[in-house]
Amino acid sequence: MRDLKKEKFKVVLLDVKNKIIKDIDISVGSLTESIVHPREVLKEIIKESAASVIFLHNHPSGESNPSKNDLDITERLAGACELVGIKVLDHIILGEDNYTSFAQEGLLKN
Repeated sequence: MRDLKKEKFKVVLLDVKNKIIKDIDISVGSLTESIVHPREVLKEIIKESAASVIFLHNHPSGESNPSKNDLDITERLAGACELVGIKVLDHIILGEDNYTSFAQEGLLKN
């Protein structure tokens, strides 16, 4: 994903033992953003009976610092997941030679 020219947003679905069920491409956006609708993300998560998830996307700019949009969508997705009992373990942004983990940076509200 680091070499992609457009942003791609994925969700990794995990079972109750945190084993990967599958990963799903949610959207492919532009050079600077991808469009993510919580309804579409939740539909996929629920369809696969995931217990928890990790969100993942790249920044084609090479920088992994979260944008305001990244922070906002993560909060919206985490809130939606919480309503249906699904735990968000992390949101990872991949840069060129680095990454940012929302969990490690304390950016996830649990």
